[in-house]
Amino acid sequence: MRRLTRRFNQWTAKLLDLPQDVVMDLPRMTMIGNVQLYIENHRGVLHFSSDMLTLALTKGRIEVYGSQLVIRAILSEEVFIEGVIRDIKYIP
Repeated sequence: MRRLTRRFNQWTAKLLDLPQDVVMDLPRMTMIGNVQLYIENHRGVLHFSSDMLTLALTKGRIEVYGSQLVIRAILSEEVFIEGVIRDIKYIP
């Protein structure tokens, strides 16, 4: 059933020319160099320190590794991070 729902959402997104991140509730990440990262469609902060950030997603999580990480802004579904970003992992 999940596969059918996912295919229907993909088909709807293509038909209506909508971004798939909106229709399928996928995270959208915008990175500027290795010093700024903006992530949309997260479900909350699971862990934060100056060298690691873990965000919950609808399906899985995102881990950001670096140094001197700082959360500059956080909203219900958006987070803006600054620091020296070394690695980003998506874990389904």
